Amino acid sequence: MGVDGIGARVKRKEDRRFITGKGKYTDDMTVPGMGYAAFVRSPHAHAKVKSIDASAALDMPGVEAVLTGDQLVGDGVGNLICGWMIHSKDGTPMKMGAWRALEPEIVRFVGQAVAVVVADTLAQARDAAEAVVVDYEELPAVVDAVAAMEPGAPQLHPEAENNLIYDWEIGDEAAVNAAFDSARHVTSMEISNNRLVPNAMEPRAALADYDEAEEHYTLWTTSQNPHVARLVLSAFYNIAPEHKLRVIAPDVGGGFGSKIYIYPEEMVCLWASKRTGRPVKWVADRTEAFLTDAHGRDHKSHAEIALDENNKITALRVKTVANLGAYMSLFSSSVPTYLYATLLSGQYDIPAIHCNVKTVYTNTTPVDAYRGAGRPEATFLVERIMETTAREIGMDPAEFRRKNFITEFPHQTPVIMCYDSGDYNASLDAAMKAADYANFGARKAEAASRGKLRGIGMSCYIEACGIAPSQAVGSLGAGVGLWESAEVRVNPVGTIEVLTGSHSHGQGHETTFAQLVADRFGVGTDTVQIVHGDTDKVQFGMGTYGSRSGAVGMSAIVKALDKVEAKAKKLAAHLMEASEGDIVVEGGEFKVAGTDKSTPFFQLALAAYTAHNMPEGMEPGLKEGAFYDPTNFTFPAGTYICEVEIDPDTGKTEVVNFVAADDFGKIINPMIVEGQVHGGLTQGIGQALLENAAYDESGQLVTASYMDYCMPRADDVPSFNLMTTETLCPGNPLGMKGCGEAGAIGSPPAVINAITDAIGNNDLEMPATPERVWRALAAARPAQAAE
Repeated sequence: MGVDGIGARVKRKEDRRFITGKGKYTDDMTVPGMGYAAFVRSPHAHAKVKSIDASAALDMPGVEAVLTGDQLVGDGVGNLICGWMIHSKDGTPMKMGAWRALEPEIVRFVGQAVAVVVADTLAQARDAAEAVVVDYEELPAVVDAVAAMEPGAPQLHPEAENNLIYDWEIGDEAAVNAAFDSARHVTSMEISNNRLVPNAMEPRAALADYDEAEEHYTLWTTSQNPHVARLVLSAFYNIAPEHKLRVIAPDVGGGFGSKIYIYPEEMVCLWASKRTGRPVKWVADRTEAFLTDAHGRDHKSHAEIALDENNKITALRVKTVANLGAYMSLFSSSVPTYLYATLLSGQYDIPAIHCNVKTVYTNTTPVDAYRGAGRPEATFLVERIMETTAREIGMDPAEFRRKNFITEFPHQTPVIMCYDSGDYNASLDAAMKAADYANFGARKAEAASRGKLRGIGMSCYIEACGIAPSQAVGSLGAGVGLWESAEVRVNPVGTIEVLTGSHSHGQGHETTFAQLVADRFGVGTDTVQIVHGDTDKVQFGMGTYGSRSGAVGMSAIVKALDKVEAKAKKLAAHLMEASEGDIVVEGGEFKVAGTDKSTPFFQLALAAYTAHNMPEGMEPGLKEGAFYDPTNFTFPAGTYICEVEIDPDTGKTEVVNFVAADDFGKIINPMIVEGQVHGGLTQGIGQALLENAAYDESGQLVTASYMDYCMPRADDVPSFNLMTTETLCPGNPLGMKGCGEAGAIGSPPAVINAITDAIGNNDLEMPATPERVWRALAAARPAQAAE
């Protein structure tokens, strides 16, 4: 309804301030009397803290205080927690080691904070931090998760023998074993998923202000979920009572999951503000971000797939070791379990699946959800073994997938998930047509004439978004509900404010949420204001992650709009002396169907607030709120096809074509969706070809800057060929599925499948750097010559 409504390619409203430098980020915030924090961080991956001498630092100009872990613990500040309980297969709970915001006894990863300096200027704080003398007793370190479980490996936490956090499983092991016993063909693979550093454009930051007169705290922070931050800081970390703490997440320059969590720095800034009696600000530099932002991925898996005589999949068996780093982060336990193993069915009708997951402590930065969170790891494993199996049995990879697709919905998988809708053949057909799949052979021959190797690979991904319902995730160990809230306020002059618990950090909510309202009432998006990110303005909400903003956040808005519309129609019927059932909303007016009677939206709003002529019993005003708890996950899916050319002399890979056919259900703004997919594809290609967080044996992160950690650039990716198919999600009022993570989920296996097709060697790990590709080529040549 209207040019700005659902389906319109509306330019993002928020970009006006972003591209003109008018955005307001945490680092832009200033408070009178503000001091600056600099953290004293461990240079060792594992060491005892024997003593801290701050005397020299305290004598330096501008230094207000040097605070340590002993003081923090003495003031009763709680330890950081993991908010999702996982039990091992023997029923024992996960082994959560103590994580203090400032560590007074034993540091367990390079970059862990042991003290904080507060000074008048940032330069003074940093200089003083370097003057703090910490006497460490270095301890042996372990960085590999498999090695960490070996007898005699360095132990990180006394609670976790052999560094094992939990030994978890899902699926019917007996049924899987029986299927393998009778299988005609079995494919086995060792599959690694490399560790990544999130690298949002805006580093993490915090500004804390304690008002002694009101005994009230305010925290500006780079958060994807400010209400959850307030809840955790108050209820679990003992920073402040919830009603005495305001959390504001202003403009946030990217998150990708890394800004969901509560980190030590936010806690320390709040505590230090009360301790010093002044506001305290901290902004990470890029090296701090590399060392302390939650990393992603880092799985090692053994996977096996069984086929019958008709090349139908009969079972999948997976054993995964997941490296969670030195401590359990807020949602880390859920990533390699309920966000990973439950997606191992992929798009395929697999009768039996069993997965065992062991999570392990190592002397590395803690690992948690990163764009896709478990779903990229599952998709990479499933799509690599699908491609490999097709090659082993001599079947076209597309037709092997098609033969095993799920075709009837709803479909109950063997690993909890019930897929509600989809058409996987439609996405595969669209992608194959766009990629000119049938004529790849001619392009391969032409590349060979130029001395290049050409390969093609595909990935048929599925993901689970809008994690819910709350009762279900609660039964699986989640510590919070995963609903969303919204409030719609129609002002007396007809402008509209939407207060949402979803948070925008690049997704374009100020535009798409306004389009939803515009579509409902026929008003312009310029009359709609989206309010988010402030716990004093918005009722409790759960934030943004897991591609939930549309399916969950917008659904809450729809429920609130329903209430507003129902009241407005009742008032309009009263004012125009008509039946309520005859009132329709068209073109920004409430009309009596079949007549020329109408009331403009703004006049109706004014009538609701003047309240001169209201139906009996109706309260004045036009404002409604709603909470929405989904009945199921949503399941975006699609097919990605990647085509590469490789220089055999150097191993350099060029992605020459990339086709993405996605099913996101109902799309509000195609232009914004395309931007989300572009970003996700670039991140996925970055993982496949370039990015890798690497540690040496002593636990030093050797890729702690952009000099060593290679981020994708514009010349690393092609012009993407995007298209969508549509099956509506039956579980929410809009039929939406989610689009924010798909590109990062589906692209890595497509890239690696294409490279391994080109070089004739399936033994290739991410990132497929030129050196690794060159070595894989060299290893393949003797075998090819023998053939």
